[in-house]
Amino acid sequence: MTGIHSMNGSNGTPHPHRSLGNVIADSLQLSLGYAERLLVNVPEPRFGRFAVVGGQIVESNHPAFIYGHLSLYAPRILRLIGHPSPGVPDDFERVFSKDARCIDDSDGDLYPPKDEVVAFFTEGYRMVTGALRSTHDDVFDQPNPAEGKMKELFPTIGSAQGFYCGGHMMMHLGQMSAWRRMEGLGSA
Repeated sequence: MTGIHSMNGSNGTPHPHRSLGNVIADSLQLSLGYAERLLVNVPEPRFGRFAVVGGQIVESNHPAFIYGHLSLYAPRILRLIGHPSPGVPDDFERVFSKDARCIDDSDGDLYPPKDEVVAFFTEGYRMVTGALRSTHDDVFDQPNPAEGKMKELFPTIGSAQGFYCGGHMMMHLGQMSAWRRMEGLGSA
């Protein structure tokens, strides 16, 4: 059955159609809950530091870079689906872009403070969640305006948003989970 209702496979009862935006937002909400749990007990002085295991520094993305990098995608997602987006704070693009290198911030002066990074991340994705839920499916069916490999891999706006709000987000949150364990903070 197509249209407004489809059949629930378990008992055959109809349920309302879920828009593509709602489907993507459902996954994003799960990721955001995980992102919040991963920050529990992360002290400010360690936020921009590489993990240390047995006295050895592990050169892998740290929380400041992970959350800062992910925060850059919320404004892009909003623009791509035709919603207003917040301005990116000064220097975020320079230190958190896909081309930036994660650096151990031993002096605490390279990356913005934890509260600033987390607030921009959280507010941006709160806006994305609402925008996704209110965006018509026709928008998600439009061609992805990106060039090159991103367009090849994700040919529609919907497939790009599915990646940014799902796979991309969880890939980096997996890095955060590993950082926590290396730091002795345990799982989230």
